[in-house]
Amino acid sequence: MLKGIDPLLTPELLMHLSAMGHGEWVALVDANFTADLLAKGKVLIRLPGNSLERVSRAVLSVMPLAEDVSCPAAFMHACGQPEGHRTHAQQNTLSVLKDHGLAADRVEAVERFAFYDKIRLASVLVQSGESTAYGNAMFCKGVILN
Repeated sequence: MLKGIDPLLTPELLMHLSAMGHGEWVALVDANFTADLLAKGKVLIRLPGNSLERVSRAVLSVMPLAEDVSCPAAFMHACGQPEGHRTHAQQNTLSVLKDHGLAADRVEAVERFAFYDKIRLASVLVQSGESTAYGNAMFCKGVILN
């Protein structure tokens, strides 16, 4: 255990988040996501039993969001729902993003198949235990300036 580090962040996950550079993406996907297929050639870490909100909170506790990207966070848009619709899991994660200073208008809703394409930008995939449909998000890493 490390003092001040969220216990959900495994040594492997911390290593990969730390190794990511500015502008790289981390994808947090739900328990039903086709992670093995889409993670080919990428890092895949599983955190079963944890919600999208919980995993988001842990990841964002150590990873800054990009300031120079118009939408440094994205969700998979729920098929058949009107624009602006957010699932319960997405609403909870928006709350986490707000806690980190990101306005809701800087979070992009991405159509399902376009989201699968966007996954190709991710350096790391973290599969949560989120059981609700469309419990998928992506975050773009920023920089820490001293």
